[in-house]
Amino acid sequence: MVERLTALDASFLYLEEPGTPMHVGAVLVLECPSGTLDHDALIELVRARLPLVPRYRQKVLEVPGHLANPAWVDDPDFDVSYHVRRSALPRPGTEEQLLDLVARLTARPLDLSRPLWEMYLVEGLAGDRSAVVTKTHPALVDGLGAIDIGQVILDPDPDADPAPTAPDEWRPRRPPGSAALVWEAVEDYLQRPSAVLETARTAAGDLRATATRWAGVAGGLVAAVARTAVSPAPVSPLNAPIGRQRRVAVARASLDDLRTVRKTHGGTVNDVLLTSVTGALREWLLSRGEPVVGSTSIRALVPVSVRAEEDGAANEVRSFLVDLPVGEPNPRVRLARISFAMRGLAPSGQSVGADTLSALSGFAPPTLHALGARAASGLSRRLFNLVVTNVPGPQVPLYAGPARMVEVYPVVPLVRGQGLAIGLTSYDGTVYFGLNADRDSVSDVDVLADLIEQEIAYLLEASS
Repeated sequence: MVERLTALDASFLYLEEPGTPMHVGAVLVLECPSGTLDHDALIELVRARLPLVPRYRQKVLEVPGHLANPAWVDDPDFDVSYHVRRSALPRPGTEEQLLDLVARLTARPLDLSRPLWEMYLVEGLAGDRSAVVTKTHPALVDGLGAIDIGQVILDPDPDADPAPTAPDEWRPRRPPGSAALVWEAVEDYLQRPSAVLETARTAAGDLRATATRWAGVAGGLVAAVARTAVSPAPVSPLNAPIGRQRRVAVARASLDDLRTVRKTHGGTVNDVLLTSVTGALREWLLSRGEPVVGSTSIRALVPVSVRAEEDGAANEVRSFLVDLPVGEPNPRVRLARISFAMRGLAPSGQSVGADTLSALSGFAPPTLHALGARAASGLSRRLFNLVVTNVPGPQVPLYAGPARMVEVYPVVPLVRGQGLAIGLTSYDGTVYFGLNADRDSVSDVDVLADLIEQEIAYLLEASS
């Protein structure tokens, strides 16, 4: 029996459009004196760690007629050298050149006929540095406990054993043929008799039944929206038709500085980070000549771990809709307003859980996933203007082989109609911002990144 993608993972695949590849990226900047990590060494490191992530040698196989969710099958032609690639910058490569390359790599969709990940070693950075750029489809990372390929190659010890498991004796299982896939889909339906009726209706082209089914799901979405937001997202230049090309920019902040601001003015480190983004968006709008008044706001979808900041245990992650007060000119008042809003969201239930999103696109048969997921993508810009993710990372140095990682930047994908996504991650005393933007509608994303650092400096100065 094959293992199928979950409804939510299948939805991520159906969200793919030429202009909106859904892979999540990361940029790992490494100190590599005297070429301590070359392309061959990286391939061997990844090869040794692949047993830790067996999914990374599997590909997605569609069921004929879309009778069931796609299946995970071993890739009989798996070639690690296809996935671990090599690039270089003209020495001494600058950060600007690296980010231009990252933007071009980010814009390219993954090959859906192969395992859904890629990794690039970028050589030639100034200061004896290299970068590893990863691209991972979210269908591969299906839970809080899942491991990304970028994490697998990192260790707290530069002398760690590159092969921490038993010798790899992987032999790909032969993928099932079309007849076997169809038969297993039929068996699934026999075990779930209620699914047979819906499949028959769809196969017969019963558009009325399909419309009724979609209306029920849409009604549930409307109810969820009514609970989470009393009004549509504000009109914003961040929401516009987007193209296939991207721009990527980065910013940095000292974790100690953020804690100083938090201790002085209250709130959490996450509140301080959201305040810095809010202030930067305010100045960015003003620089574009956009009208900004006291009531102006931008709505962000902010995934947050629902646990105390000091609690190290993994817990539920929920996505909150937060109105960022970009119309407020005082940075300290902005922080107070955001802290108050974040404290009030959890008890009020103003959040969108993964179960709601799954229910939106999780009904059978999978041919309707495309309709549901695309509709969700189209509706999303009415609910929020941008996504801001914040993922806490380790506060100790990590190494890829002998090469120390000195910086790490997330690259969050864009969805249709949204020109900017901001990812944050903390590592070894610093918070790193990765800004992924549509090349045309948010062409000045580098200005926004500079403004984020400027806003953090303002908050720190107000704390002294």
